[in-house]
Amino acid sequence: MTGPTDPKGRCSGESILFPELRLGVPEEAAGPAGREPRGLGEWVAFIRDQEMPALGATVALIHAVTEDEKSPTGKLAQAILQDAAMTAKVLKLANSVLYNPSRQAVSTISRAIVVLGFNAVAEIAIAIRVIDALLTGGIRQRVVAEMARVFHAAVQARALAALRRDGRSEEVFIAALLSRVGEMAFWCFGGKLAQRLDEALAAGQSDDEAQMSVLGFRLRQLSQGLAREWKLGSLLQSVLDGSARAGVPEQAIHFAHRFAAEVENGWDTPGLDKLVRGLATFAGISSEAMREELAINSVEAARIAGYFGAAEVGELIPRPTPAAGVVEPAETEMAEAPSMEPDPNLQLRILREISGRIAAGANLNEILQLVLEGIYRGVGFDRVLFALLSPNRLQLIGKTALGGSAEGLRQAFIFSLDGTPGDLFNEFFRNPRAMRFGPGQTPPGIRVDRLQLAADPANACIAPILAQGRPIGLFYADRTHAAKGVDDERFEAFQLFAQQVSLAVTAASSSRQNG
Repeated sequence: MTGPTDPKGRCSGESILFPELRLGVPEEAAGPAGREPRGLGEWVAFIRDQEMPALGATVALIHAVTEDEKSPTGKLAQAILQDAAMTAKVLKLANSVLYNPSRQAVSTISRAIVVLGFNAVAEIAIAIRVIDALLTGGIRQRVVAEMARVFHAAVQARALAALRRDGRSEEVFIAALLSRVGEMAFWCFGGKLAQRLDEALAAGQSDDEAQMSVLGFRLRQLSQGLAREWKLGSLLQSVLDGSARAGVPEQAIHFAHRFAAEVENGWDTPGLDKLVRGLATFAGISSEAMREELAINSVEAARIAGYFGAAEVGELIPRPTPAAGVVEPAETEMAEAPSMEPDPNLQLRILREISGRIAAGANLNEILQLVLEGIYRGVGFDRVLFALLSPNRLQLIGKTALGGSAEGLRQAFIFSLDGTPGDLFNEFFRNPRAMRFGPGQTPPGIRVDRLQLAADPANACIAPILAQGRPIGLFYADRTHAAKGVDDERFEAFQLFAQQVSLAVTAASSSRQNG
């Protein structure tokens, strides 16, 4: 049984998510219902447990994936693909000049991990979740202003690190982007106390003076606490702690934040000229080249904010006038989110990528992940699953799934094979072939009762995976609404993707024999 719910609909007896990440804050720190938090510890607990618990879950999931030595790349791709909006944002960033200057097209999350790197994609996923959570309300003009500054600083910091030939430029971008997470979170969720702080700042008090008088702590300390709590990376914590032994990444972030704040007063102020000279010395280029670099980066920062779903934030980033010679280049837009309808162009791009990976000798896990993504995003199914026979061939076991309630589907997809006539799975492995199920489509003489109990699909299809002509598993895909059938075009595309794994298995077997 669950306990009574609070005004936001949460159960009063609900356990805290991931208690091992608690930062030593006592259980009662968040304060009783109806009382706003008091002190730094309560604010950390309040934001973590009541306002942004989904972020804690995302961070914990990403950390679990990165620590998995068996197949972290595939699991990271699956974690991102479960969220259609996140998928679209990651792909936009993967195709941006910022992350992909060579402009090689990236159509899949699997490819994004190859092009950008595993850690970069993992950090982007966390940053996307943070930005999503902070675009929900509060004192919006303060939230948006803070966010505009961090996006600008993040792009400038990454460029500065790259000019210094520092290999952590992607990590620098994320650390700069999240370096004011406490400030943004407070303006978003601070309620009446945020209004009081807003009034104090509007009355002319300095940031530090207003924060100490209204809160009793500095918002920078809140950023420190949340960064530790969510384990947002050692570089971010080093920046926030103000390490006396700052390296190039920390210096790049500090310089970028100074520039992002100063340029809000205009691109032609004496203070900015002095700062540009300092940045030029740091980067090892002329002041003229530095100013041109900064102008280009400001344009890119506005675009990157849009890719994170924060277009209104991009509008606030100070950009030079057209007279400064900076042109905003046109860029191909990715779809906002998978539509669950067939996309022939995406199918073709993914099939080409699969063929290239097979020819290059990629491992089967990579091919499987691409096929799953092709069926899910390209062919357009609500759920897709890959299952293998057990070594004794007496069980079919779901291994990986994408889509709504994917993990529940995977866990339920376990079927014994005992040779019972007419049963779908027994008949399938006796005579492997592609089949579809739904009104008027289920093959005669085939019983799908066990599939219905496990998956409850309105319309579904399966296709075999063959090794030297012998079935070793299958792909399953479904559409969960009765009105959404599996037409011939979708069914044929599903089979084509499934066949790629059989081709990859054959290629791998031939390679081993020839070796």
